[in-house]
Amino acid sequence: MATRRLAAGEKTILEKDDTVGSSPPASQKTSIAPAVPKSVIFKLLGFTFTMIVAPIGSYFATVDFLFKGNSTYAGALAAIIANVVLVAYVIVAFYEDQSDQLAEKDSKKDR
Repeated sequence: MATRRLAAGEKTILEKDDTVGSSPPASQKTSIAPAVPKSVIFKLLGFTFTMIVAPIGSYFATVDFLFKGNSTYAGALAAIIANVVLVAYVIVAFYEDQSDQLAEKDSKKDR
């Protein structure tokens, strides 16, 4: 396979990569904000934990004590609780999105 020789003034691919559109060196700080706020990540982690623990915990808590060994009813209750957690997450996300839009409108009014 033949290789291509560089002309005297031509830059290599690595030298071209250092100019336009490349990230800054590690010693410099960027002004790019994080894509997702920390509060959103914490809410997601909280609801994820609840989505795992609440249905499984309710199943094992109720299968022997409340439903006397009937796993069908305990499983149905676990499914209902999973749906409640899911709907609660959607509602929280909806209201958070509305509050962001209202804050944006208020900041535009002040200008």
